[in-house]
Amino acid sequence: MPHLPSTHRAIQPSPNNNIFCQASWIDPDTPQDAQTVSPLQVVPAPPAPKHAKHDDDDSDDKKKHHRRRRDPTQTPTFYPTFEPTHFPSIAPTTTTPAPTHPERIYNLVFSDEFNTPHRRFSDGSDPRWTALEKNDYTNDAQHYYSADNAFTDTEGNLVIKSESTDTEILGFNDVKHKNERITKHFKSAMLQSWNKFCFTGGIMEAEMALPGRHDVGGLWPAFWLLGNLARHTYVGSSEHVWPWSSSVCTDKSRTAQLVSACDRVEHYGLHTGVGRGAPEIDVFEVQAGSIKANKGAFLKMPVGQPFMSSSYQVAPGRIPRPGEGWWPAPGQWYNNLTGGMNTSMNIIFYGTYNHFRDDTNPAEQDYWSDAISYNRQLNESHFGKFHKYRVEWEVPEEASKKNNYTKSYGYIRWFLDGETVLEVKGEGLNASGTGAEISSEPMYMLLNTAISSQWGFPEKCPSNCPCKTYNCRGGYGETCGFSEGFCDMINKPVEYKINYVRVYQDKNDPKQKVGCSTPERPTRKFIEAHKEKYMQKGDLQPLKPIQNGGGECSVAAPMNATLPQSCGGTTRGKCDVSRNPPTCSCLSNWTGPYCLSQAAHDDVIWDPVETLADLGFRGPNLKGPMGVMLAAFILFAVTVAPIVLNNKKKRRKGYSRVPDYERLVGA
Repeated sequence: MPHLPSTHRAIQPSPNNNIFCQASWIDPDTPQDAQTVSPLQVVPAPPAPKHAKHDDDDSDDKKKHHRRRRDPTQTPTFYPTFEPTHFPSIAPTTTTPAPTHPERIYNLVFSDEFNTPHRRFSDGSDPRWTALEKNDYTNDAQHYYSADNAFTDTEGNLVIKSESTDTEILGFNDVKHKNERITKHFKSAMLQSWNKFCFTGGIMEAEMALPGRHDVGGLWPAFWLLGNLARHTYVGSSEHVWPWSSSVCTDKSRTAQLVSACDRVEHYGLHTGVGRGAPEIDVFEVQAGSIKANKGAFLKMPVGQPFMSSSYQVAPGRIPRPGEGWWPAPGQWYNNLTGGMNTSMNIIFYGTYNHFRDDTNPAEQDYWSDAISYNRQLNESHFGKFHKYRVEWEVPEEASKKNNYTKSYGYIRWFLDGETVLEVKGEGLNASGTGAEISSEPMYMLLNTAISSQWGFPEKCPSNCPCKTYNCRGGYGETCGFSEGFCDMINKPVEYKINYVRVYQDKNDPKQKVGCSTPERPTRKFIEAHKEKYMQKGDLQPLKPIQNGGGECSVAAPMNATLPQSCGGTTRGKCDVSRNPPTCSCLSNWTGPYCLSQAAHDDVIWDPVETLADLGFRGPNLKGPMGVMLAAFILFAVTVAPIVLNNKKKRRKGYSRVPDYERLVGA
């Protein structure tokens, strides 16, 4: 659970509470005109022409002499005709207007404008985000995630810096299940709001400038959501959890889904008959490069590099399924998908086959997960210049009296600068028959840049190149596997910049909630019971409490400057010179070691830690004579009784009491 300042009292949910009061996550710097938003309209791409031009079309000479049959042009007649016309009339017709619905308003529930410079995000430093200090063993990662590579600059941006520099690592490999010493030749950063800020349903928007060059592959910037039951890069927390979103009991879910709808015993506060998991919503994963549409790996696609891939990754997956690089045959993939302009279904990646080395029965425990994904064409302007990325997420709802017994399946919609990228409707998942559904899990935010040989590197290893070690400062055998220009680009650190991140929810929709452990999808007890899966070796707990002041400061620093040494300036903190060495003391609403972070917390704690009173225990009333008698009994129990019992014990062992000293010496 998030660490709360000592002066904060979280509201416990009750019928009398206004539960939509999530102002504690809102950055005061958020502009007034950004306090509310409405959903955007889904605008599909126009249908492709039925007859595309091919190289083997008739020659120009044949076309010149080819006479096309033309139907006569129809014009409206002055009088009505008595016989049906052979051609449809094109006269104006009157249509009944479609029913209108009141505009749906979403209110701001979270924002981070990143306007305070010099913020850092190491564990325990910030209430909203945690920057990992951890090796990444997933996806053939070539980088080490360093907390120092994430910070806020003086221009109001969060910066994720990627650079070519070595990190020696001696640690436990989560994938190979063994200790090893390795060197990673790149550093980058990942920020997570895991187990701090989560939300279920709503709208998330961010303004960002992508890192690197549009025509050089190798960086993997991403902005995404993940269910709180899995903590990314902590591999043990994801096994048989990622990316499940299904509450249907099947033979496969019984053995392959860690918490399935087949479970009939309630453990860790999880509800019986409700399948749980950690589905993934990728607002984008960006791949730069120089391979154009209808070339190379994108031969059969109208979108090439650079592109953003917007995806919903979910399990269980479909069987049968399309082959990678091929368009789906009828019945092989999902319906109710709508792509926007300059997009294409991502036929290169349909999902993952999930197998874990400790499983004893792969035939029953292995499972497919699907990536329902569209690629959107990008261009040079998206790299280094700011653009708006948005996802709209509607949670499914079972049929009930309050919704006129109408089941809704939910949806996820993606937008770039207000233009549709993709819409996935829950009806399509339901029709697939797999049991997969739109996520109802509380999900947390992730921002990162990865460097992986699986993403944007040459599709085929160049000749005479081992492609085993990737090091921009090495010899030919360590540099030959990169895309052309990659080392020149990253030898000067590249920066992924985020101007703001904002989350909105509909206060009239009870399905939409803020919190990482909600009544419908609790997570707290499960995480506490399996906390070793969410920790590294040497950690005492998955997340440290947020440090409130205590950073070393300097009386020589300008007190009005927003600097760590000056505790953020006079409006945020002060340098306490009574301590040796002087350290920061934060003012109200500011926190972190140097008082540079706005305090933030959940106003509503849906799943509070139980006390004895919560379990029905009521202590005795200590007022009046009964209280005096009880106090006397406790005093006797802790003072006199131990002496008496100790003397009896000694006598049983043959010891006798030593006479008084005065009598012994004859005084």
